[in-house]
Amino acid sequence: MRIDDVRIVGVIGAGVMGHGIAQVCARSGYKVVLVDVNDEILENALRLIRSGPFGLDKLVQKGKMSEKEVEEVMGRIKPTTSTQDLRDVDFLIEAVPEDAGLKKKVFSELDDVCKEEAVFASNTSGILISDLASSVKRRDRFIGMHWFNPAPVMKLVEVVRGALTSDETFELTVKLAEKLGKTPIEANDVPGFFTTRFICCWLMEAIRLFEAGVAGVREIDEMCKLAFGFPMGPFELMDLIGLDTMLHIGEYLYAETREEHYFPPVSLKKLVISGYLGDRRTKQGSMGGWYDFYKIERRKEKSEG
Repeated sequence: MRIDDVRIVGVIGAGVMGHGIAQVCARSGYKVVLVDVNDEILENALRLIRSGPFGLDKLVQKGKMSEKEVEEVMGRIKPTTSTQDLRDVDFLIEAVPEDAGLKKKVFSELDDVCKEEAVFASNTSGILISDLASSVKRRDRFIGMHWFNPAPVMKLVEVVRGALTSDETFELTVKLAEKLGKTPIEANDVPGFFTTRFICCWLMEAIRLFEAGVAGVREIDEMCKLAFGFPMGPFELMDLIGLDTMLHIGEYLYAETREEHYFPPVSLKKLVISGYLGDRRTKQGSMGGWYDFYKIERRKEKSEG
């Protein structure tokens, strides 16, 4: 398949990453079939695409889009709870929760639904692509396409070949990422790839330093921003990613590598067990994240412009 043959993109999973990916694809001119398990999730996804923190309305306010263009983008997105609506997609991007068993189940089912020539891409942050590809017959047309949050803003897309991924599939994925305004960079198929292994070490070490009494949660966040120029500190970032997701990533990397620096500290486990999953999930029943658990007030920074 050539890049010009890609006209319809399927996105399965309309959560934090999925709705952002759908927004980018639709804004780039592609028809998008956005699938999730119920209408409530899909309605929330469409709301965020239009009026969320990184939504299209923000671009209108900045003069980068017109109201007419917003309506055109929204019109290219078809929300649905039926996977049968994915049968004609040319390129499928999976963005379901970071669970190997769940992802493989989804891909196995879609292998019989989607047309034979369609490419399957997983947005996994670190599960082996070769493992996920074992669930389908189209292993030469299976690849890792790791996006970053928020998808409409972050430029990097980590592209990861499985053991049997063809050169044609790799080149198509790279070209698609470029057409979507992203910068694709190849990483090898190892647990965590590059970015997740790197950030996991940083985040877990930040927790250990907090546990050791070196500095507090807010103090560590502020030092990282002031000293290194990071837009967010490690605890703020974990709250955004989701503490349960970080726990799962740490446990997965440690199980695969047996390297101690990935092992999740007890404080992280304690928060997740207690229902503190991160700020981004507060509206879904979470009790908040690091700042809420330790009753720390965030310092509000003045925004410019």
